[in-house]
Amino acid sequence: MSVRIELLQVARLGAKELGHSADLVRDFYRRQWTEAGAGRDRSDRPDLYYTVFTLNGCEALQVEFPDAKLEAWLQTFSEGEGLDLVHLTSLARCWASLGKKRLPAGLAKALLARLEAFRKPDGGYDTNAAKPHGTAYGSFLSLGAYQDLGKFPPRPLSIVQSLKRLETPDHVWNNAPGLPVGSTNPTAGAVTLLRHLHLPLNPAIGDWLLARLHPQGGFTAVPGAPMPDLLSTATALHALASLDRHLTAAQRERCLDFVDSLWSAEGGFHGHWADDHLDAEYTFYGLLALGHLSVQ
Repeated sequence: MSVRIELLQVARLGAKELGHSADLVRDFYRRQWTEAGAGRDRSDRPDLYYTVFTLNGCEALQVEFPDAKLEAWLQTFSEGEGLDLVHLTSLARCWASLGKKRLPAGLAKALLARLEAFRKPDGGYDTNAAKPHGTAYGSFLSLGAYQDLGKFPPRPLSIVQSLKRLETPDHVWNNAPGLPVGSTNPTAGAVTLLRHLHLPLNPAIGDWLLARLHPQGGFTAVPGAPMPDLLSTATALHALASLDRHLTAAQRERCLDFVDSLWSAEGGFHGHWADDHLDAEYTFYGLLALGHLSVQ
């Protein structure tokens, strides 16, 4: 199962947890489509990255979307010339969501060739051309793009070697070598990568992730962070599921309260307590978190 399908299945579980609020979230996602047929970013502009979350949110909630308009808009990016890694992999994911039959002939091969330009000497991937090393985030995105286009990354063990250089003294991961402590989101990305490469995972990773659980619910991005956030909560829960680690009933309830505190009657989710915006990305993380909490 690909990362895309895996996330979508969990988000669908989350959609079932919305209860009477589900229609408000559906309406929120309907409003995220621009006239161009793309998802809107936080400045209301069409954006490939936000289109992924708008599309996936609609899929999870069984909301119809303007597929013909979206297909025409995706075609304007041709083979992804000039896109950074984040937007190149977003283009691949959008085409995957539309289905193989709509993917233009030869495009998958062209996109994967362009993707390899972001590969680093250590075997990992990253969007920053100046960096000599890959990142957990970049490699996670690249694995997903290969899966979306029906392929598997070449030289997968070199990705593992890249991750090895990103390990921190606390036995998890960050996005640069030599950092003193790990970070939740790179760690979650590394866990997903290693699981999809069918490699064993150290159970101590689960202990580290559980230690990021905030007393008021939710997970923090790094040790000592002042507040939890929805991205870290969703990714931590996803990684813990990979590790077959579970919250206690009390921890689960606090996490549900945290996720609920970020929901707005406008239908979307905020990213954290100090975030004034609502967007498709964090709303999808809300669905993902709820999905995992429904089976904890």
